[in-house]
Amino acid sequence: MILSVSRRTDIPNYYSQWFINRLKEGYLYVKNPMNPHRISRVSLSPDTVDCMVFWTKNPLPMIDRLDCLGGYGYYFQFTLTGYGKDIEPGVPDKRKQMIGVFRRLSAKTGREKVIWRYDPIFFTDRYTPAYHIKAFGEIAESLQGYTDKVVISFMDLYAKAKRNMEGISVQGIEESRFYDFVSTLSGTARKNNMKIATCAEKIDLLSYGIGHNCCIDKELIEKITGSKIEVKKDKNQRKECGCVESIEVGTYDTCQNGCRYCYANESEKRVTHNSRLYDPHSPLLCGVVTEEDTVTERKVRSLKETQLSLFG
Repeated sequence: MILSVSRRTDIPNYYSQWFINRLKEGYLYVKNPMNPHRISRVSLSPDTVDCMVFWTKNPLPMIDRLDCLGGYGYYFQFTLTGYGKDIEPGVPDKRKQMIGVFRRLSAKTGREKVIWRYDPIFFTDRYTPAYHIKAFGEIAESLQGYTDKVVISFMDLYAKAKRNMEGISVQGIEESRFYDFVSTLSGTARKNNMKIATCAEKIDLLSYGIGHNCCIDKELIEKITGSKIEVKKDKNQRKECGCVESIEVGTYDTCQNGCRYCYANESEKRVTHNSRLYDPHSPLLCGVVTEEDTVTERKVRSLKETQLSLFG
């Protein structure tokens, strides 16, 4: 199986000790977001976990714990944008801190294991196309040699994101300017020896050198683990999403980054409440098991191909 750690919250930043403890214990609990009284027990045996995909805006708290991941395949999706504290209030200063953290993580893991994400992109009076082009270029130059790939996307205003974005006037962009914009980003990525791809976007930008990305990427996982895997497209994601199947281990309304565009947090109040329930020694992230809950063992298995081929 492949673990997603996590689309719902920033585990490397805020809950890395919990996750390392769960690896040592060999299992964790995950609540069903549609029915929180249904809890899955997920085995974390290295025999069944083929790869772990970490999603984060600040992996610094986890960097010194990476040795605890020995025996597991893994890579990071590291979001590093040009937005300021008005949009990403919980993220440390990009120039002074986060570029250095990115480089340090890459140096420790290998650059193929750290994917740079510049997303989601949206436009306002402050964050104009020209602003993004400048910020993207500065970050790309700073990360040259520390990653092989950058992923971009354009903001979709889900219900939660709409609430969080109140007071921010998002602007559209003319079609001709849009294609000039993505062409410039593509050229910048290429200049800095990076592949560039979009995340879950319908639009075809291949003629601009921008492909469709698979964030949970079969090809990359096979490269990292050295094994072929048998896995299907994740039917629980959007049609445009290229990710393969994974098991999500995070919990909504627990990320303390406070990003205004976030779809995983309903409100700051809920995040504060849930974060207070955090216990690094609990099998459940930011919660406790009650008498009303039902815990069921989730059936998991390795996805590695075991059948020998005459042709390799």
